[in-house]
Amino acid sequence: MKILITGANGQLGTELRHLLDSRGVSYRATDAKELDITDEAAVAAYLKDYQPDVVYHCAAYTAVDKAEDEGKAINQLVNVDGTRHLAKAAAAVDATLIYISTDYVFDGDTKEIYTVDDQPAPRNEYGRTKYEGELAVQKYAKKYYIIRTSWVFGEFGHNFVYTMLNLAKTHDTLTVVNDQYGRPSWTKTLAEFMTFAVDQQLAYGIYHLSNDNSCNWFEFATEILKDTDTKVLPVTSAEYPQKAWRPRHSLLDLSKTKATGFELPTWQTALHDFMAQIETK
Repeated sequence: MKILITGANGQLGTELRHLLDSRGVSYRATDAKELDITDEAAVAAYLKDYQPDVVYHCAAYTAVDKAEDEGKAINQLVNVDGTRHLAKAAAAVDATLIYISTDYVFDGDTKEIYTVDDQPAPRNEYGRTKYEGELAVQKYAKKYYIIRTSWVFGEFGHNFVYTMLNLAKTHDTLTVVNDQYGRPSWTKTLAEFMTFAVDQQLAYGIYHLSNDNSCNWFEFATEILKDTDTKVLPVTSAEYPQKAWRPRHSLLDLSKTKATGFELPTWQTALHDFMAQIETK
């Protein structure tokens, strides 16, 4: 099987590479320098030449607040145009495309858990472009998995866990919002499910992937810092305004993923294992 990874140096792409390396699976890793996904002709030529069987599309623009203004153009180019180019090129060589989407495709205005069949209604630019990316995959790709995830953390990039740990080194007290609820997702769990979908030849379509159980950001931060002297205090979203809208309740329904037989650790277990992993580095 010939495997292509986009965004291979990002948080998820790096995690995926390490997972495949540990299994002795060969692949071709690309980032913007090797493959500019915003260039349609370049993408078509690259895939025609390499003829991959599987494309793990990990490349994305993820600066949520910048996407509202200064990063709006590149957000559109990468998340929408780039994904469309890959979907078309993957179809042309009969490759399976794995596209990573987000809970931000939902507005978060309901306290119901979002199923894979619920209608997206993004309320920020990042969510809008990731949803348009989903539509491009559905329109152009013949064989695809759309995997929506949320609150991603992992060893190889900037994320909430590292932010909290670093702030705790210089702050006795931190304030974190307690009215935004979701499910944390360890990149290791996500990478494992991406490969599981392909290896087990799951039915094509949309899946939701996060670690099990749910929390708000305050509860997540409290668990991260429970072994430190830093005190975490709850605040409302109104007290901590951000440029881009954040869903208040964006719990992704995991029943379809669980029905595949894939084992989902709780976010607490995933966080514990992750913290133990980085402590040994």
